[in-house]
Amino acid sequence: MRGRATARRSTTGRFVAEPAARGVRAGIERFIDLTGGATSWLALAIVVLMAVNVLLRYLFSEGSVWGQELEWHLLAPLILFGMSYALLHGEHVRVDVLYAGFSERRKLQVDLLSAFLCIAISAAIIWLSLQYVQQSYVIGERSPDPGGLTHRWVLKALIPIGFAVLILQCVAIVLGTLEKLKALKP
Repeated sequence: MRGRATARRSTTGRFVAEPAARGVRAGIERFIDLTGGATSWLALAIVVLMAVNVLLRYLFSEGSVWGQELEWHLLAPLILFGMSYALLHGEHVRVDVLYAGFSERRKLQVDLLSAFLCIAISAAIIWLSLQYVQQSYVIGERSPDPGGLTHRWVLKALIPIGFAVLILQCVAIVLGTLEKLKALKP
């Protein structure tokens, strides 16, 4: 019954959309996995760029402002898209000293609360960064250094985009956590 309405009546008389929620979660997680995998290649580009910058500077006494700026221009998307990827794969920072001692239900409740808090904070960051990006675009912000990179607004635009992707991952976490909570017996 793929592609059809997936809501069904549960034994308690309430409608549930478990298959639809699973599909949405799986789609989000595929998107985050693809985005994170593609973004991870930026780490290699940063390493190569830094090595070239160091070699040019110390072996040939040549340096470029644009090369140094490009390092953090590549680091920003790596971090902004990498945080969702890390969250998907459980590689984020958590206070495991406390978390490890919790029951499975309590862990899921903490995960659910954390996901909702992350959504709220990410939404606030998006809201606050929009004017920041717009202002950068309107004034045509560029590097203040001669030979620096132009179009700094493109880099700044990654802030709301990166946090929107993080919200998507948190929605997937909420859906998965609710599914696990339902599966636990009271």
